[in-house]
Amino acid sequence: MKTTHCWLSLVEGCLLVALGVHLLNASQLLISGTAGIGMILTQLTSLSFGQLFFLLNLPFYWLAWRTLGPVFTLRTFFSISLLAGLSELMRLFIHMDIDPVFSALLGGMLVGFGLILLFRHNASLGGLNILAVYLERRYGIHASKTTLTGDLLVLLLAVLVVDLSQLAYSLLAFVTLCSVVGRYHRPPEWARVSHQS
Repeated sequence: MKTTHCWLSLVEGCLLVALGVHLLNASQLLISGTAGIGMILTQLTSLSFGQLFFLLNLPFYWLAWRTLGPVFTLRTFFSISLLAGLSELMRLFIHMDIDPVFSALLGGMLVGFGLILLFRHNASLGGLNILAVYLERRYGIHASKTTLTGDLLVLLLAVLVVDLSQLAYSLLAFVTLCSVVGRYHRPPEWARVSHQS
């Protein structure tokens, strides 16, 4: 039952993140980490977000395996692959026209709550999330701080391809995501034990 609960939580987390990213994509807004870089690259290449997100995360599996272990890496690979697939399905079958403020607020919240589910079940969505989980487990640095730093770096990169209004709305999404993670994420027992040891 515990295993079933874990994998169902990963699926639910990925669904929340996929829907949040889809809402942000609908308004051409950005989000943090490798997902944000993938969104930027969709404007510069012919690849979709799902394809780019999967490819961008390939180098991080080695880091995850070496520093966070095979269980974390397997769950992260599953989550990244599922998110990439869900993103492709939503791109094909869900079309919407949404106000950018609503998109930023709701998209940021959905991604934030999805990440919390993944973090609590020893998984991530790769890239910056791997670093966030590692720093939290090893040094006790809250995941929201690492996420916010990554958000700011993505914003700096985004200046090259998006206009100022998109940047402002994207910043709102970033702040919303970090607020959700900062207020609701509590390092699970395995992370606290690892940090103390």
